[in-house]
Amino acid sequence: MALFKRKSQLDDDLGFGTRPVSANQRLMNINGTSNVKRIGLPFFRTSDTYNWLISMTWKKFLLVILLAYIVVNVLFAFLYVTIGIQHLKGADGITPRDHFFDAFFFSAQTISTVGYGHISPDGFLTSIVAAFESMLGLLAFALATGLLYGRFSRPNAKIIYSQHMVIAPYKGIKGLMFRMANLRNNQLIEVEVQVVMSYNETIEGKKTRRFYPLELERSKIGLLTMSWTVVHPIDENSPIYDKTAKDLAEAEVELLIMVKAFDDTFSQTVHTRTSYRDEDIVHQARFINIFSNDSNGQTVMDMSKIGHIEKLEPSE
Repeated sequence: MALFKRKSQLDDDLGFGTRPVSANQRLMNINGTSNVKRIGLPFFRTSDTYNWLISMTWKKFLLVILLAYIVVNVLFAFLYVTIGIQHLKGADGITPRDHFFDAFFFSAQTISTVGYGHISPDGFLTSIVAAFESMLGLLAFALATGLLYGRFSRPNAKIIYSQHMVIAPYKGIKGLMFRMANLRNNQLIEVEVQVVMSYNETIEGKKTRRFYPLELERSKIGLLTMSWTVVHPIDENSPIYDKTAKDLAEAEVELLIMVKAFDDTFSQTVHTRTSYRDEDIVHQARFINIFSNDSNGQTVMDMSKIGHIEKLEPSE
């Protein structure tokens, strides 16, 4: 027997299929990526390199650029030392360590085309290597510039979500709620949200994964200026009507959140996603007020309290 009632037998699986989740794993990670481990792929995948460099965090991107810069200069430094440090005019180091660092900094000056001039190549082979390194440097910096432009120009939504969902009193019944806000100062217009409940269900002895789009109090707003508390009314038509926290945990419920908006700065549509597990739902609680007024009467919103909640008494 089905644990959650459905409007029809046609489920929108969002591309995740009907394979049930296990060990309390997510279908979708908190950052919106799919929690799927892919194997059997070739080690070198040049088709994914650009996407990888564009989509990684700034900290990782800068670390990759720095490591690549150091590694390339170390390799060329060893090459110059192997050819012979005497072929670098002005390299007046005495010890092997000094020779290596002379070659390293000559490489750094050559690959960046700075060329201070106090060290210069002497000999045909050394000049060939220096010429090749200069060409490589031009290509590398052009590539890095393109990647930086791509990262800065790529439109994406910076939406902050509450850490938890809450089940709170709502218009004489209860509502399943989460809160979100725009982290940037840009304008997001025509904001749409979709909430899909995913859960395991055993039918005729076979466990499968079901998906149920939840009806929302409001699924679209014209402008996300302040915070937006998205509400699913838990009435008789709700699949989680009269369901307890134990019921949700047994079905390994996961709420998939998908937000689409038009970014007025880039004039493009942007998307963002996240998910909540059953353990992320706090029963009999509500979000605290995050708005106040300053001395001039202007509305102030405390973004640090987007996810703050307070427990309610059973009678409330």
